[in-house]
Amino acid sequence: MRAPAPLLVAFRTFGAFVALGALGLLLPAAAPGQEEPVQGAGAPRFPAPDLTRPAPRWPDGRISFTGTPHEIGNWEGPPDGTIFFNVRNGRRIVPRPSLPTNLTVDQVPFQPWAREQYLQRQANLTADDPHTRCKPSGGPRFWHTPYGTEVLDLPETKEIIFIGVGTPHSWRIVYLDGRPHPKNLKPSWYGHSIGHWEGDTLVIDTVGFNERFWLTREGVPHTSKAHLIERISRPNFYQLKYEATIDDPGAYTRTWSGGWYLRWSAGNEPFDYLCQENNRDPARMIGPQGEH
Repeated sequence: MRAPAPLLVAFRTFGAFVALGALGLLLPAAAPGQEEPVQGAGAPRFPAPDLTRPAPRWPDGRISFTGTPHEIGNWEGPPDGTIFFNVRNGRRIVPRPSLPTNLTVDQVPFQPWAREQYLQRQANLTADDPHTRCKPSGGPRFWHTPYGTEVLDLPETKEIIFIGVGTPHSWRIVYLDGRPHPKNLKPSWYGHSIGHWEGDTLVIDTVGFNERFWLTREGVPHTSKAHLIERISRPNFYQLKYEATIDDPGAYTRTWSGGWYLRWSAGNEPFDYLCQENNRDPARMIGPQGEH
């Protein structure tokens, strides 16, 4: 099965988008009403969906994050969705998928070293993103994954499994059986996730991350102290709302939140995505001096 060509183009051109956004990161926050909608990668590439169509439900009435027996598909991670808004020339950069409640970059409670690391990654045009080296991506970075994210709802085992097609043969498991986090967790790419439902919203609590991935595509840092709360809901058939609350005393001075919407990709199904061998993306990740 082929990944949609427009998504592939957007994914590969994201570095150019970030390069433009990085130029204004240290400028003052935008005044109310001063916003610059992102075009290009964030512009609609498909006919506008009917957002009044309700989300499907399972026979027992629970909300479904999947398709229907007659409408297959999965969720497309937005290449331009950001967990906070950058600022350029005094205007907020507002990617279409991002939640309107996101902070601006100057409002994010970075510790000094974390802000410096973020700005350095931006200045380097995000050329060192571990994801392009076939490394798993935990937390919000997982939800940028190209080529679709599949959701397996398994009430028999009280688990939900998230499979990112554009990942190195890896997946996330969320346990819904009421277990606590184990003590003395060994840090890992996806951490340990437990969850519960609040109405139609899936709430995921994750700890135990390693520090070998970026929290988002823009290069947002984190530490092994990170405690992540993710809230996932489906307001209509065609959108999945993702919001993450980040509590990381190793990198931030207080808790903060942000997120974006994912788009339903009709007809999209998982395919055998191979990233371990013959990965050509690192050669395309070029820094500001034209160096790989």
